[in-house]
Amino acid sequence: MIKFDKPININGDELLTELNNGGVKISEPPFLDGDGNFWLDIATKDEAKAKPIVAAHNGTTVAPDPTVAQKLASVGLSVEDLKFALGL
Repeated sequence: MIKFDKPININGDELLTELNNGGVKISEPPFLDGDGNFWLDIATKDEAKAKPIVAAHNGTTVAPDPTVAQKLASVGLSVEDLKFALGL
């Protein structure tokens, strides 16, 4: 586990993708401890690669818009149900 400066806006999924794209393998999701310290479970050899990635991270704080399939699922329908109802 290696401690980093906590980014202002953290989005764990986005940060994992950014780290992966930068060649940093992460074993566990990032986490904040009770003292507000930000930790990544990465190899010591990857610390230098991870530092600029974490420093540049500005995660999305707004949930992405749901897809059509997700909207349909929220009312108990699927894309196939909609196609059938429309005769497609």
